[in-house]
Order: sequence, then structure tokens, then C-alpha cells
Amino acid sequence: MRELPPIRAVVLDVDGVIVDSPHEAAWRAALAGFTDPARLTPALYRSLVAGRPRLDGARAILDHLGLDPTLAEPYAQAKQQRIVDLIAAGRFAAFPDALRFLAAAKARGLRLAAASSSRNANLMLAQLTLPSGTPLLDAFDANLSGREMRHGKPDPEIFLTAAAELAIVPTACLVVEDAPAGIRAARAGGMAALGIARTGSADELTEAGADLVLPSLDALALEDLPAGRLRPIAPPRSPP
Repeated sequence: MRELPPIRAVVLDVDGVIVDSPHEAAWRAALAGFTDPARLTPALYRSLVAGRPRLDGARAILDHLGLDPTLAEPYAQAKQQRIVDLIAAGRFAAFPDALRFLAAAKARGLRLAAASSSRNANLMLAQLTLPSGTPLLDAFDANLSGREMRHGKPDPEIFLTAAAELAIVPTACLVVEDAPAGIRAARAGGMAALGIARTGSADELTEAGADLVLPSLDALALEDLPAGRLRPIAPPRSPP
């Protein structure tokens, strides 16, 4: 594991890290008008779409599936309508470990930012609360979610902008991502990268350059971040 400087801020993606969102379901369902939706497997979604701006994701899917690239805009629009309907129906929830992590990180004085490429992220974040009942959005010192950027992930623009708004140098920031594109963006920005593998994508995150991959934010030794140590919590020893 590479040597890291002290971590003073955490920048988190939203979909798949903080919120169990219906984005993948929306992308798959929206394919019904163009091809068999089952062709968009979970693995393809993670590698082609997760973490990227909507139109970039649509183009990547169509290109991979050998479909007409001019369908990108109508496909992206169909996906957007699906996701809006699913969010309105309450088809999302916060990951409990993410809520615990945000509350604990805030209590330790770490600066926090949300940085999702999705313009729908705030629709979900605005409806969620921390375990204390505090609105989830109040936990963040900066919120870049859904903001127009010149370049999408794996370009580091959104993460570098988050660091600037937190007034923390990029090398003192830890990015938490569940998508290879997000991990690559973090490393391109000179930041530490923690991969959260909730769906069996640990190898993909490691190959993308994650400094550490964990199944849950509960498994991170949060107290070690100020010392520049990124490590999992040691499992309890079995009694002799």
C-alpha cells in the first residue's frame, strides 16, 4: 500500500456509496425500446455507466451493444424519465453504514463533500436523514452533486472542484467510490481512493487503482485517516 499524507477531508460519490439508488434499474428498463434490457448486465453497468454523466453513459452502452449511436439522446431521456418515476415512488434508501460513517466522520472534524455526476442525486439526498434526525444534506460542507462539469469521470474535475470548495489540498482528500471510473478520477486528481464493493466488484476497483477496497464503510478504521493510514478494522481475535 502506498504512503499517504494525513487525510483531512472525505469526498463521497452518492449512488452506490451513500444511497442504494434505482439508477441501474432505470438504465436497464429504458433499453426496452431499443434492445433486450437483459443485455445490460450488472457488470456492464459498473464498467460502462456507473459514475459517468448521463449522456456519456448512454453512448457507452449503445457502443458496447453495437446499437445506433444516434439513439444516445432518446435513450438518456428515457432513462431520466424512469429514474424520476422510481425516485417519486420511493424506490431508494440510504445505506446504513454510510449514514454511520458520515456522522462519525463529521464528529471527528473531517470535512465532507458529496460529488455525484448524477443530476438526480439531490432528489434522493434531500429526503434522507442521519441517525440523529439531522437532514443528510446538512452533513456536507460542499455538495457538487449534479453540477455541470466540463468533463465527467474518469476526469478528476468534480473531485478537484470539491477539494477547492472544501479548501483542502487534493492530496489530503479521500475519495469514496463504488465505480472504476470514479476510482480512476480520484487517482488522476492525486487523491487517495477507497473502493466500496457492495456488488462483488472488488477486483474491478482494485484494477482501477483503489488504495483499499472494502465491502462496507463500517470496515474502515476511521480513526487512522488523520495519520494518513487507510486500513480496515482488524477483526476481533477468537478467544484462546
